[in-house]
Amino acid sequence: MDCLVIYVPAEAAEGVRRAVGDAGAGRLGNYSHCSFSVEGTGRFTPLQGANPAIGTVGSPAEVPETRIEAIYPRSRRTAVVDAALSAHPYETPAFMTFPVDAGLPHGTGSADPKRC
Repeated sequence: MDCLVIYVPAEAAEGVRRAVGDAGAGRLGNYSHCSFSVEGTGRFTPLQGANPAIGTVGSPAEVPETRIEAIYPRSRRTAVVDAALSAHPYETPAFMTFPVDAGLPHGTGSADPKRC
């Protein structure tokens, strides 16, 4: 299993959650579209050549954002990341992916490959 973490403007969070769920993220046993979200503030300064969806080139911006986390089978990585980026309104979204199953015993929660 891997995990996607992506930062999204608050008003676009539901669309990104739906897109990654539709692409195969957030499958836990008999549940789909499982994710975790927390609210925060994103900060950035668009540089020359940027085409920002929010903010102005050369000026620092602060935006209410949602951090979305969702696990997915490693085989779905390309589909999940592509879906997240397609649904995201930013020109260059901030996101990361990482493995989450290292060291977990077989059958522990979402790390059980038979359940994903």
